[in-house]
Amino acid sequence: MALKSMAAALALSAGAAVALTIPVSAPAQAAPPGDKDVTAVMFEWNFASVAKECTSTLGPAGYGYVQVSPPQEHIQGSQWWTSYQPVSYKIAGRLGDRTAFKNMVDTCHAAGVKVVADSVINHMSAGSGTGTGGSSYSKYAYPGLYSSYDLDNCTATISNYQDRFNVQECELVGLADLDTGEDYVRGKIAGYLNDLLSLGVDGFRIDAAKHMAASDLANIKSRLSNPNVYWKQEAIYGAGEAVSPSEYLGNGDVQEFRYARDLKRVFNNENLAYLKNYGEGWGYMSSGSSGVFVDNHDTERGGDTLNYKDGANYTLANVFMLAWPYGSPDINSGYEWSDKDAGPPNGGAVTACWQDGWKCQHAWPEIKKMVAFRNTARGQAVTDWWDNGGDQIAFGRGSKAYVAINHETFSLTRTFQTSLAAGTYCDVQSGRSVTVNGSGQFTATLGANTALALHVGAMSCS
Repeated sequence: MALKSMAAALALSAGAAVALTIPVSAPAQAAPPGDKDVTAVMFEWNFASVAKECTSTLGPAGYGYVQVSPPQEHIQGSQWWTSYQPVSYKIAGRLGDRTAFKNMVDTCHAAGVKVVADSVINHMSAGSGTGTGGSSYSKYAYPGLYSSYDLDNCTATISNYQDRFNVQECELVGLADLDTGEDYVRGKIAGYLNDLLSLGVDGFRIDAAKHMAASDLANIKSRLSNPNVYWKQEAIYGAGEAVSPSEYLGNGDVQEFRYARDLKRVFNNENLAYLKNYGEGWGYMSSGSSGVFVDNHDTERGGDTLNYKDGANYTLANVFMLAWPYGSPDINSGYEWSDKDAGPPNGGAVTACWQDGWKCQHAWPEIKKMVAFRNTARGQAVTDWWDNGGDQIAFGRGSKAYVAINHETFSLTRTFQTSLAAGTYCDVQSGRSVTVNGSGQFTATLGANTALALHVGAMSCS
């Protein structure tokens, strides 16, 4: 299969029917451990740039995690998807070498940010050549690592998601499929993940987990030096498919793709009032086991979710996600694209946000300020829900926080009822002061497509 075709297929698989799993030997970790559960997903940022951003923005804003793109050696090429075609487990990709990776981990830790590594362990590459770290390879032959004996016998491309064997034993978009049921392969994969753990990695996002049996992943996880490490599994829901994301809940978190798809539909075509019971009330997996997002690198290109091109719909969806107590949120932070295959500007080097095409959604003020809101509101139930039956909603998080979202085309002036203590608060969306009276009420005006957010951690705008 041509490289461009593989890229298109990779994007399709992520938006249509790919799953991620992670092995487990301890109780599944429903949400990232600790008090900060928001992850900034720095898609195709090089490691040196991630390190700087941990210090300058992610740590101070309260992000608990940063997720970096796959660190292993991969095929050469400028396209983003080359990062998802491994040729060895050396840390020698476009984004930096072993030294740069280790420095990034240490720097982020010093800033109070844990590191999740996107991990490609379902498959290897297609084609042949020399990898980004100098390793020679051909499809089904990776010297010193794997041979044809270590790959699944089915060499056809996956074509039927109603057939479990086809999904888990055949080739995802023509990529050499590893036999993760084989002891040798399990050991090599565990060795790679253990190497990342030795460098200080705090968790893994397992790419294409749906294409590996949950039991295979559980076995791999049991071999890790820290089998309780945080796991986030990419397992895409597809109605009527043979493999269900819920199969992977025993291994750790599973990404809930329906959350992002439905947010697009609601923000684009329906009423925000419908979100009153969003999450488990919509039939999703349990909150404590779900990774959520407005978009990721696949879905923003595939069109099944919102993306940065959707303006206020996208921004407000992220505000809602961070305010709403369901799942563990990912904030996608990538770069502008018109060519869906295009790799990162400057080979992944970020000189400054909002330059050279870098979108830096994690640093958009409307989004960034909601990270501290979420941390402050952690553990608080939804209270004081209000809606106009359409696209204006407001709700509190106990006595800790309150948010209002006006997604109408006209302004909203209202006296809002909260459970907040009396006092002066900073609206972290606008930077203006808001006074809450002794009855928990305040009056405010929200312009069209804007939000207001108060929390007890921001009592002053100074």
